[in-house]
Amino acid sequence: MIVEYIRYSIAPDQQPAFLQAMQQACAILQTYPACLRYEVTHCHETPDNFIWRIEWTSLDDHLNGFRTSAEFQAFVRHVGPFFTSIQEMNHYNSVGIAGARS
Repeated sequence: MIVEYIRYSIAPDQQPAFLQAMQQACAILQTYPACLRYEVTHCHETPDNFIWRIEWTSLDDHLNGFRTSAEFQAFVRHVGPFFTSIQEMNHYNSVGIAGARS
């Protein structure tokens, strides 16, 4: 598994449109087999910041699968207008330190 983090800086007046685009893009991710999980979060301390965390089955499945698929073209129609707002877009490997409380 690989985790993609995308950090956006979105002006307050653009946030409703951004969140609507995220909803539409996530509907596409929901049906794509290589996407395991996703979450969009909004920063409390810096309200312009959002982070989109996407778990993929592998880096190859993301870059050479999803990004070359017809689904990706539909996905880009929703999120493309916000590409210039991306502050970071990187892939991370887990180092095995994780937990959850029940």
